[in-house]
Amino acid sequence: MTRFLHALLTGLVGAGIVHIAILFLLPVFAEKDAWARLAETGEPYHVVRLDHANPSLGMLTSPDPFFEAVACRFDLSDGALHLVGEGRIPFWSISVYDRRGLNIYSLNDRTATGDALDFVVVTPAQMLTMRKEVPAEFTQSIFVEADLTEGIVVMRAFVPDESWREVVSTYLNGISCTSR
Repeated sequence: MTRFLHALLTGLVGAGIVHIAILFLLPVFAEKDAWARLAETGEPYHVVRLDHANPSLGMLTSPDPFFEAVACRFDLSDGALHLVGEGRIPFWSISVYDRRGLNIYSLNDRTATGDALDFVVVTPAQMLTMRKEVPAEFTQSIFVEADLTEGIVVMRAFVPDESWREVVSTYLNGISCTSR
C-alpha cells in the first residue's frame, strides 16, 4: 500500500511541476500567434508564401501536400484591401481572419463570379462610400464588408499533381495585395 501511495504522490508532484512549467511558458507562446509571425516577415500588404521553405512561420505552413498558400496582413484604416490574381488554377479558396485568428469570411472559386481572383475587403463605412461611386478597378470585384480594422487574408490553391505545381506556384507568386 505504501508503494502505491508513493507512486501516486510522485505522479501528483510530477503533474504539478509540468502544469506550473506550462503556465510559465504560456506568455512566450501567446506572443507567437499568426499575426506576430507574419509581422516578422514584412509590412502589411506584403504577400508571404506559407510553405516549408519559410521555417520562421512554424505552424502556419500547410501540412497538406496538395495545397499551397499565401497570406497577407492588412489594415483597413489605410483603405480597402484589394486582392488580385492573374491566370487560372484548378481551385482556390480565400479566408479572411481578424487579428485574433477568428475566421470572418470564406469563399472559393466555385462561389465567386467568374474564374478570376478579384477580391475587396472593406469596413462598413468604406462600403457606404463605395456604394456612391464604385471605382472602375472594382467593377468586377467581390466585396466583403468586415467590421474590423486589421486582419489576415489567406489564399489556398489546390495542386492536383506535380505537373500543376509550377503553375500554381507562379500564380501564387503573382498575387497582388494592395490598399486602395
